Amino acid sequence: MALGNHSRITEFILLGLSADPHVEALLFVLFLMIYLLTLLGNLLIILVIHTDSNLHTPMYFFLSHLSFQDLFYSSVTVPKLLENLLSQRKAISVEACLAQVFFVFATTGIEAFLLTVMAYDRYAAICHPLLYGQVMSKQLCERLVWGSWVVAFLDALINILLALNMDFCDVQTIHHYSCELPSLFPLSCSDVSTNTMMLLCSALLHAIGTCLLIFFSYVRIVSTILSISSTSGRSKAFSTCSSHLTTVSLFYGSAILRYLMPTSGSPLELILSIQYSVITPLLNPLIYSWKNKEVKAAVRRMTIKYLQCLSTEEL
Repeated sequence: MALGNHSRITEFILLGLSADPHVEALLFVLFLMIYLLTLLGNLLIILVIHTDSNLHTPMYFFLSHLSFQDLFYSSVTVPKLLENLLSQRKAISVEACLAQVFFVFATTGIEAFLLTVMAYDRYAAICHPLLYGQVMSKQLCERLVWGSWVVAFLDALINILLALNMDFCDVQTIHHYSCELPSLFPLSCSDVSTNTMMLLCSALLHAIGTCLLIFFSYVRIVSTILSISSTSGRSKAFSTCSSHLTTVSLFYGSAILRYLMPTSGSPLELILSIQYSVITPLLNPLIYSWKNKEVKAAVRRMTIKYLQCLSTEEL
């Protein structure tokens, strides 16, 4: 990404999470462990869903893409965070910062759209069980996933093309551990009103639009569940939605609060950013496997098959 010729600085300084070397060392170990567990958990979910034919259903198809997205999402910010925790001069070039802004924006959008698609899948499964196979066809599932990626990347591209016209002058310190678009606006010495309006439109699409779709899906789902006479039937229907609702609450709760807050580098702002960009990708595999009997059974089958292969090789 090439910057405009009138940009006057070549790099930003990311203040990060702490200036204390001892605290930074502890944070490095903590976030390295979180990152490795995130990679392991999401790769395991993808592998189990891909190899177990019992999980080749729309719900798990979307879950595998959510896990792949979470791998992508956490890899956008955490490696740079780990690097800065080990370095004294926490610099990032303007080009690299804008690249990170682009991918943070795109991955956030993909996450929002995939969660919306998963809500629609639960709506189809619970409200129209007899037509579920026809409604959620393989072709539709693939189109919904690809549509999520395409729309999110196009939206991020529009925002980053506008950001390329921003001029950055004397102030070059970002009160954050990563580059996010709202953090760059206070650093610009050019007019950012167009950028702000575009970001607002994107927020309406990503946050408000997808939130409303999820909300209306669950209004219909709850209405259908309450009409079920069997207590066990209601319990089973609610349990199929609990994992998705937990993920939605974790992601949207922190992301919306973060983008509604004025950019100041406050501890709360950093905590909210860590929540949706670092913690949520870690927790998603746990949320979807902790009480999911089908995933647990698939993991057991895969483990037994792997152990049998090892024993056969030894013989």
